[in-house]
Amino acid sequence: MLTSQEKTKIIEKYKMHKLDTGSPEVQIAILSEEIKQLLLHLKTHSKDFHSKRGLLKMVSKRRSLLNYLKKEDIKRYNSVIKKIGLKK
Repeated sequence: MLTSQEKTKIIEKYKMHKLDTGSPEVQIAILSEEIKQLLLHLKTHSKDFHSKRGLLKMVSKRRSLLNYLKKEDIKRYNSVIKKIGLKK
């Protein structure tokens, strides 16, 4: 789980305009950071099946946001992929 300070840093980095907190880019960045933290947790606690289910839900949500962004604006999609460092 991200702290509010970490979320604000991510929002500042990926926002599209001054008041942006919910654009697909911001949502994808926040989900990616939460996925990274959850993967670290699951490396030490491999039998935590509730967290594995949450991880799969987050990955699915990120994938659907990426698909939406790809359909709407391919340039923004490519820039998000590069900034976050996802393989596509």
